[in-house]
Amino acid sequence: MYNETKITEPITVFTDLNAWKEGHRLVLAIYLATKTLPARESYALLDQMRRAVTSVTSNIAEGFSRRGSKEKIQFYSMALGSLTELQNQILIATDVNYLDADSAKALSEQSVIVHKLINGLIKATKSLIPNP
Repeated sequence: MYNETKITEPITVFTDLNAWKEGHRLVLAIYLATKTLPARESYALLDQMRRAVTSVTSNIAEGFSRRGSKEKIQFYSMALGSLTELQNQILIATDVNYLDADSAKALSEQSVIVHKLINGLIKATKSLIPNP
């Protein structure tokens, strides 16, 4: 597990980012929730959900390591795309009764938290780009 940092401490590694921390919580929740999916979904919806959610935190991590603001924004934007893909997959899994309503609600709520944090990360990074 990663170390949680206090808000007052400087961000020095990607695991210090709140967007990554909340995204990681979502990764763990998706892995737990998808354990109950039928075996026939192992290479379909289950795999897609797990790939999408890990893509969220992976793109946040990769964006953090980039030096230029525009590159950072590109990776943070890809994280948003993967998150939106996951939100769609949560809806599908719920509609076909693979996820119960409570689990789906919790996953959806966590995905909204992550979405807001990534948007904040993008906005903060854009503010570092000098105006022409």
